Amino acid sequence: MIPHSYSIDSQTKSTELSTQVLAANVPPQIAAAVSAVESHLHSHSPDQNRHFFSIAFPALICKLFGFDEQKPTSSSGWVDTVSASNDSELAGRLFNLLSPSGILMSAVTAVDRLSLVKYVFPNERLPQWVRFMLSNERDCLILSDLCPLFKGRIKEDRVKGNYQVQLNVFEYYMFWFAYYPVCRGNNENMNVVSARRSRKFRLENWTSSIPVFSGGSRHGGLEQKAECNIYMRLLYAYLCSFVPLIDVTAHHPYRSSLLHHSTGYDDAVLLRAEFLVNTFINFWLVDNDFSPLPVNVCKSFGVSFPFRTVLGETPPVPGLGKVVKLLVKYLNLSSLMAAEGCEQVEHSGSPRWRRASTSESVSPGAPLTRSWNTLIQRPLYRYVLRTCLFCPVGGSMKNVSEVVSVWVDHIEPWKLSKEQLSELNAVVDGSNKIQEKDGSQSTPHKYSSIWKCYVLSNYLFYTSLVMHFIGFAHKFLHTDAEAIVQLVSKVINALTSSKELLDLIKNVDLVFHMKNAGSGTVMLNNLYKFVVPIREQLEDWEDGLCESDVDGSFLHENWNKDLRLFSVGEDGGQQLLQLFLMRAEAELQANSSRANNLQCLDSLKAQLCCLFGDHAVKSNPSIPEGRPPQHSRDEVFKPRRVSKRLVDDIKYKGDWMRRPISDDEVAWLAKLLIHLSCWLNKSPWADRGRTGS
Repeated sequence: MIPHSYSIDSQTKSTELSTQVLAANVPPQIAAAVSAVESHLHSHSPDQNRHFFSIAFPALICKLFGFDEQKPTSSSGWVDTVSASNDSELAGRLFNLLSPSGILMSAVTAVDRLSLVKYVFPNERLPQWVRFMLSNERDCLILSDLCPLFKGRIKEDRVKGNYQVQLNVFEYYMFWFAYYPVCRGNNENMNVVSARRSRKFRLENWTSSIPVFSGGSRHGGLEQKAECNIYMRLLYAYLCSFVPLIDVTAHHPYRSSLLHHSTGYDDAVLLRAEFLVNTFINFWLVDNDFSPLPVNVCKSFGVSFPFRTVLGETPPVPGLGKVVKLLVKYLNLSSLMAAEGCEQVEHSGSPRWRRASTSESVSPGAPLTRSWNTLIQRPLYRYVLRTCLFCPVGGSMKNVSEVVSVWVDHIEPWKLSKEQLSELNAVVDGSNKIQEKDGSQSTPHKYSSIWKCYVLSNYLFYTSLVMHFIGFAHKFLHTDAEAIVQLVSKVINALTSSKELLDLIKNVDLVFHMKNAGSGTVMLNNLYKFVVPIREQLEDWEDGLCESDVDGSFLHENWNKDLRLFSVGEDGGQQLLQLFLMRAEAELQANSSRANNLQCLDSLKAQLCCLFGDHAVKSNPSIPEGRPPQHSRDEVFKPRRVSKRLVDDIKYKGDWMRRPISDDEVAWLAKLLIHLSCWLNKSPWADRGRTGS
């Protein structure tokens, strides 16, 4: 038992430390506060740290991430301040304090082992769909069963008469860690709506010097040092330390020895890993999704939630592309390692991968037990799709570009090379230098048959999502034609990068639309067993998601019940991409730098020929440079700048009331007037008027 006098002394010291932490705003003060925290933790045993975690730790979180409610307009938190200072020494000290092997995380683990402290996470900071459920007593009672993240963590506050999320120290810290980029993204979005800002979002600054995520930096001036990207360094270190993968010790310096036991992982390690991954998924990918849970899960519990009316058609929080990209890349490492070393899987204690058939090798996409790929599929699909469908007028194309980059990385996991892993580890180690053992770089990996089950389990990423993205490209082509063409080219290039991959995608599409099972070749008949799972995924992953009647829909009422990428009809991928090429060419020819723009378009044409065949791209007469653009309200679906000779070719053929909104119309007003018109047409007095006339 701790003596009473010592307890009072510990409480006093914790209070003084809290005051010092809250007062630290500039680098020298932050350095002193970090030293004080380390000194306090070194001088106290875990059972003496109750007061530190009750008093000083919440203040530390507040200052780390800038959550100062008393001074909402105060300067940024320590993470922002240190990252912006480019002070490598201070960044290293802060990282060492917060790293998985640091003194703070060791104290957190020890205190949780003794169950000394519990926290209540504020409901208003939770993902939006969770906030809604906690407002209803009936939903609170089943939330633990519906979502593993909250299992055993929903407690009733008998004093206030409501339900709350109760967490231990590690869980409480990770919730705030995951919420931080969401808060920054929301603030950035509000500032962009209110006024155009020249200052870049600092989350982008964190990753601008990481080659594997930035794709090469081209800005001039002083670039931020890699070792000062504290948040990204911490995120990768936490994933390496707390989320087990295939045994790849050489690439993961923070791997715990528990994860190497051949008898299997410790249950606590797996539970902590699932908690961390589920936390990032719910805060970053799900958050404001009005269908946050799989449809079959809701049906099994006999529940349905009116999230759509509450949350509406809201896009995901902007500015999360870099952190989501790191998360997806890391979780796909399990698939990469399974593909590169299938023989080691049975002896390493890693999750076992089931075989698609007895003749096939171990599949990196279809595990019997815990698979990070399976866990992330639905949330990631809906994250990308909602970004495209609900992108607001005037939305940031940079944000869309980052999301598309995440999507392309997910459908090409075989391109994650050892050099990229070395770059990530170098950043975590605080070094900007990448050591090369032989001075030679490994050749980029390409698709092979070992990835077949991965592609089949993620098939909608390669087909249906492409169709939705084509609709997005048509809708926003006029905002930045060159950027949109480059994004479309990037996606199509991923599909056509391998003939073997393209053949697999086309064969599954052929079987999907085959009326009679078993009527094809032996190879096609072997693929037929995947049709039902793909159809179920289509209904579940796109639950409630559809383009509205007037916001640029290119697919008809049954758009979510079929795959149309390789359809030859008017609403098929080939026709829509042909139309996109015609519109893009008209847009790009109107710009001054025609040579560079048209070169990008020529590259896209070559990719479409590879995707659909040489007949897919028709040669179009060019538009004379001196002819002024002509506009017509009767044919709003044509490009803004187009000559008369293309009018007959680019004509909207669908329901006039469902045509896309043109550039000279106000989107929200057009939607309002069309809904009003539909309501008037359905009213009884309108029928009487027509009968009387």
